[in-house]
Amino acid sequence: MRTKQEIGEAFAPREALKGARAFFLVGIGGAGMSALALMLRRRGFAVRGTDSSQSEATDALLREGIEVRIGHSGKDLRDGDAVVLSDAIALEGSPEVARTRQLGQPLFRRSQVLGWLLLGRKTIAVTGTHGKTTTTGMIGAALIAAGLDPLVVVGANVPEWGGPVVEGKGEWAVVEACEAYDSFHDLDPMLVVLTSLEADHLDYHKTYENLRESVLRFARSVPAEGALVFSMSDGGARDAGVAAGVRAVGYCGSDLPSALKLVLPGEHNRLNAAGALATAKLAGADAGRALEGIAAFKGAERRLQVLAEDLAGVTVVDDYAHHPTEIEASLKALRERYPGRRIVVAYQPHLYSRTAALIPEFAGALDGADLLLLTDIYPAREEPIPGISSARIAELCHTDVRYISSRHLLPKGAAQRAQLGDIVVGMGAGTIAEFAPAFIKLWSRRNDPSRRVRVAVVFGGDNAEREVSILSGRAIHRALLLKGYESRLVDISEMLLSSGDLTSLVGEDRPDVAFLAVHGPNAEDGAIQGLLELLHLPYTGSGVRESAVAMDKHLTKQILAAAGLPVPLGVLIRSPDEEIAITPPCIVKPNAQGSTVGLSFVREASELAGAVARAFRYDDEVVVEDWIEGMEVSVPVLGDRALPVVEIAPASGCYDFAAKYTPGATEEIIPARLEPAMTAKVQDYALRAHRALECDGATRTDFMVRVDEAFILELNTLPGMTGTSLLPSSARAAGISFEDLVDWMVRDALGRYAQKT
Repeated sequence: MRTKQEIGEAFAPREALKGARAFFLVGIGGAGMSALALMLRRRGFAVRGTDSSQSEATDALLREGIEVRIGHSGKDLRDGDAVVLSDAIALEGSPEVARTRQLGQPLFRRSQVLGWLLLGRKTIAVTGTHGKTTTTGMIGAALIAAGLDPLVVVGANVPEWGGPVVEGKGEWAVVEACEAYDSFHDLDPMLVVLTSLEADHLDYHKTYENLRESVLRFARSVPAEGALVFSMSDGGARDAGVAAGVRAVGYCGSDLPSALKLVLPGEHNRLNAAGALATAKLAGADAGRALEGIAAFKGAERRLQVLAEDLAGVTVVDDYAHHPTEIEASLKALRERYPGRRIVVAYQPHLYSRTAALIPEFAGALDGADLLLLTDIYPAREEPIPGISSARIAELCHTDVRYISSRHLLPKGAAQRAQLGDIVVGMGAGTIAEFAPAFIKLWSRRNDPSRRVRVAVVFGGDNAEREVSILSGRAIHRALLLKGYESRLVDISEMLLSSGDLTSLVGEDRPDVAFLAVHGPNAEDGAIQGLLELLHLPYTGSGVRESAVAMDKHLTKQILAAAGLPVPLGVLIRSPDEEIAITPPCIVKPNAQGSTVGLSFVREASELAGAVARAFRYDDEVVVEDWIEGMEVSVPVLGDRALPVVEIAPASGCYDFAAKYTPGATEEIIPARLEPAMTAKVQDYALRAHRALECDGATRTDFMVRVDEAFILELNTLPGMTGTSLLPSSARAAGISFEDLVDWMVRDALGRYAQKT
């Protein structure tokens, strides 16, 4: 934020611009700055500048031949440049400011350069808490229609004019004059238009009284032949009109012909139009022709701007309203234009200071929406204020409200909740401008009947089962393509550990769902699931907590035992030197690895130390449990359905890593050679284990069957999907092809995510 002290001390007087021929604009992509850049360029000045990000505005400046560099460094400054700052640029920390000071060159505000360029013109300066942009545009449209050929400078792009500036050659200039940081005092007005006056920008003015005094001082700067034009419908403006002590002309909405139809809806725009008409008359315009121009004016960008009319059943509007009075007026205008239709508003508060002063008022105004999606405050130049949050507004709202903390999630949140016939509005003065275009793309994509579901097959990992994951991923990818999905392979560990570029998982081209083909630690244990949760990307399989619990073999056994399910007796050790209460024959395995990684079958006590050492290669915790000899079987579960039991008969007699993944090393018999009662028992146990751990999607529970007993060894939340994997084999025995299995898992993930959101 600007302070009165730095405005007084850091910037050179406007007179120092005399003789300037080259200008360097810092923050050149802003609405006001880009307009200034165009004006300077068209008057023959050399213009260059920087901005923090590329935008339509910076692209437009490049097309005009203006040099724009993205990113701030200061190295592009040259001796003799008049350096111009947007008020959004902080003095301290700006490389351009530091370089300017190093060169001993003066700094200027944008408003100073604008006032300098307007010297010699009769300036109409439009100020006020609300309606400045639209009223400026309407006055410009009125004078253009009346043939007065004005110069018009609006604080936003006007689509019908192709930008924010109209380069008229007449004697009149119409400009938007902001009261935020006293920048309007750099102008020399012939006419001042005061649309409204409420407490705002108190981060700078501190009190309403200070703001009012600044506005009055500006109004009193008009010459004797000039005038203050003010709204009689606004208490603050009316009070200023009376107190200014200069020639003053009041206006109200009833000044317009009752039959006049404006393109722009709402009572507030009729009031803006009345102000424009009164001003145009004072400038000598023919009233009839001026009215024609005002009525036809289509508005500036982000002022109730309709970006899409009935797009797949919804209408999308972008609006700049960022004060309770403006919000209320905009919502009333939308009700007028679209009677009977539901209004969905995605709103981003602007500035902590403004929010802090008006929390109840914001809640009351936003109650005018049928559904409110509220995101975090856009701070602009401010530091956070303790205790001030969008959540405070949400708490006071009586309408249907959803708090969505990240603005990046607003388009998805709106798309999930929008209904046919809705008016979907992005509203606010900050980065919320990105919402409506992003929503349009997402909504269009979701409602495109020819669109295929996008699946990212996530494979890889950074553990001993990476190669297995690669095989699973490729098999899944092929199956998805055969089922008509748009599929792409994503090596997650390569992505994270190499480039760190997650672009393919976010943004407009993000996948609809991630198919997890990962196994082992940092993959099957909830780590990748957690990443996908942060990206708000649906995924197959169980959630973070369930995955982490199931990967912990010892904890899993404790939970299953508490649920009344039989598990082998075992202990957890955290050091190779720890005394082990279990004696051979036993099984030793890492506590949180894949089911066969680091696994040892120990028959003799002499083998135990080596088996423990081997297991500790893969984990910091090791499980030692009774070796229950018998028939090993596995039961996959799909949702609420247990699939046929698979009998595992390794040729070596031990089902280790090699036996599991080497083709031909293990015979898989489906259905397992069990008595019907035992088959039913292990299928029941598998379903109960799936539910006890609160798993989702597909799981696979491994058992050891001994005579009439069955013991659960472990549960896998992401069963393998290779050619030798048990889940696909069991599914085939149930009449489910590999492709149909993959299809079920994708649809299950999307369905669960839709219910959750």
